[in-house]
Amino acid sequence: MRKPNRQDKPLNDLSRSLTPLDVNQTLIAVIELSKESWLVAGIIPGVERQPLKKLLADEDQLLKLLERWRTEAEKAGHKINRIAVAFETGRDGFWLARWLRARGIEAYVIHAASVAVSREHRRAKTDRLDTAGLKRAFLGWLRGEREHCKMAAIPTLTEEDAKRPHREREMLVGEQTTIINRLKATLARLGIRNFNPKLKKAPERLEHVRTPEGEPIPPNTLAELMRDLERKRLVHEQILNIEKARLEQLKRAPKVGPNLMVLLLVRVIGIGIDTADMLVKEVLSRNLRDRRAVARYGGLTGSPDESGKKRREKGLARSGNARVRRGMIQLAWRFLKFQKDSALAKWFRVRTENAHRLRKKMIVALARKLLIALWHLVRDGVVPEGVVLRSAH
Repeated sequence: MRKPNRQDKPLNDLSRSLTPLDVNQTLIAVIELSKESWLVAGIIPGVERQPLKKLLADEDQLLKLLERWRTEAEKAGHKINRIAVAFETGRDGFWLARWLRARGIEAYVIHAASVAVSREHRRAKTDRLDTAGLKRAFLGWLRGEREHCKMAAIPTLTEEDAKRPHREREMLVGEQTTIINRLKATLARLGIRNFNPKLKKAPERLEHVRTPEGEPIPPNTLAELMRDLERKRLVHEQILNIEKARLEQLKRAPKVGPNLMVLLLVRVIGIGIDTADMLVKEVLSRNLRDRRAVARYGGLTGSPDESGKKRREKGLARSGNARVRRGMIQLAWRFLKFQKDSALAKWFRVRTENAHRLRKKMIVALARKLLIALWHLVRDGVVPEGVVLRSAH
């Protein structure tokens, strides 16, 4: 099997800084981002006070503040050779990081779930406490110490844009489901339970539907249902347009890198183009360090609960990429249906054969193993044992 071209870029290990920290020549700042304002906390070499400044959400004001702090440090006899800024993942994260980096400032985006929170801070939450916690975590990370926090890889604008089609499709599918459920609920209030709003000719048939009392659907309710059916039609049409555009783009694109990864994944019977595209764009093309990093990023690792000699898993850690986690759990159920003779499906059946209640818990373990197996497939060309592939076109 042909393997994707592996680019010569560093492995995605952002659990600690690899650049030595000179605290006498480094200006450090962390930002608590919100919609209207940014709270900026700084550590200025040679200046005893640790400033805390609230700004309007404006990048130019932030740059002026950093330059002012640089001037303060230089007046105190410390020449600043490095400015390092960090903030948590969120609405403003990636574009702001790219903007700062383009101006010679080291900018990092911290995984919010990776920052340890003290018991005191769990009881009380303020922006001031948040920035203090971020500052401690970022300083430890800059020293090269692990376990303080983990950074997110900063995507390029092109990489972010590549994720938009499958994310929009996911949103539209959710919207379509909401409309269908609303239609069913409205009909159920009239006692109508055997009408399928998913049918193409549903609007035509709806006018002839009768309630159990033999009455037609009341006019206001009928008008409401018709509007919802029209909304469903428009949403479904948009979903089809996204899928069609993605297929055409994949056909035209060179069969290397992420595009080749997608083509490899869709050869696995049970994996469609939508799932393949989502997995590649969200996780498999990120050049993660090892299988553990892949499972963590996919949000499929457990949350340990250890006390004395007792150790157990409390369930999913709920960190990582929720979109990948949802998609992989759905894929794991499909995988059991389409790849019954694979080693992974047999592994699942052995462990759940006489314990049906364990199926929901074990499907998460299967999803984790399957994600790692697919990572090996697109990275090394290794086909999971017993997995049936479609013929290559």
